[in-house]
Amino acid sequence: MPIYAFRCSACGHAFDRLQKLSDPDPETCPACGASAVGRQVTAPAFRLAGSGWYETDFKKDGDTKRNLAGDSAPSGTASGGESAAPAPAPAPAPKAEAPAAKPAA
Repeated sequence: MPIYAFRCSACGHAFDRLQKLSDPDPETCPACGASAVGRQVTAPAFRLAGSGWYETDFKKDGDTKRNLAGDSAPSGTASGGESAAPAPAPAPAPKAEAPAAKPAA
C-alpha cells in the first residue's frame, strides 16, 4: 500500500497516511478538525541508477548480466537476439553552388 502525504490549508499541519488506492482521502485535519485537507505531490521513494535494466541482479559469480535495455548488448547480437549490422551512412547532401559574383563594370 502506498503512503500519501496530506496538508491542511487551514492550520498548515502536514501528515502521512498509509492507505489503499481505492480508499478515500481524509476529509478533516487530525490537528484542527477543519475540512481543508489536500493531497501533496511528493518525490518517489526509489531511485533508478546505473546503465540499464538487468534481467536479474542476483546472478551467480560466473554468470554475466544481460542488459535488457539493449544499450550494451554483447557484440554481434542486438537486444532482440538478431545479428547487429551497422546502419548504412546517409548519402551526403548535394552542395548548392553560390551564384557567381558579377565583375564590377
